[in-house]
Amino acid sequence: MNLSSHLWNENQNLAEAALQNPFVQGILSGSLAKKNFSYYVSQDAFFLKAFARAYIIAGAKAPDWEDFIKLHQLAQGVLEELKLHEKYARQWGVNVHRVDPCAATRRYTDFVMATAWGYNTGLTVTALTPCMRLYAWLGQTLAAQSAGQHAYSDWIVTYSSSGIEALACNLESLVDKYADPADPLVEATYRYAMECERDFFQAAFEFAL
Repeated sequence: MNLSSHLWNENQNLAEAALQNPFVQGILSGSLAKKNFSYYVSQDAFFLKAFARAYIIAGAKAPDWEDFIKLHQLAQGVLEELKLHEKYARQWGVNVHRVDPCAATRRYTDFVMATAWGYNTGLTVTALTPCMRLYAWLGQTLAAQSAGQHAYSDWIVTYSSSGIEALACNLESLVDKYADPADPLVEATYRYAMECERDFFQAAFEFAL
């Protein structure tokens, strides 16, 4: 088993926790309160900007030119995702350009940026992969369970797409190439990012409770 698959399998309990979170289940059923989704959109937009910067930093440190290009292409994928958030922002009346990040968002973005600036490409892509793999898995899982069209169907369609799966696979290939399986920081970094994902959904669910 390659490293990226091992890391994902070792953290299935956190993936399941994210899937069963009331926020994600509310997206599945379409019953999620609009105020919670609007809050999530603004927080996620703030996070994605840090995510894009981390890709660029990891690319600058990548030893191979081909991987420099791949990481810039992954950053471009984040920019496309941000366009989706701008569409949601217009639809839901959210300002994604002036966001006050909550503690869970700030904790995640600080972790991502500290890893990108302080460590090599291998550890940075390890910190970034859980987000991509989790969203691809959530999208595919929700798409298989979805009963019909509702307000959040576009979210499910987007994250269940072959394009998101391809981005996740590209990122995982960089983990397999650059991350050191013998470095204990690799497993700790991946798990911490998964914990941040779980807490991010929980913060969105708890908004305005």
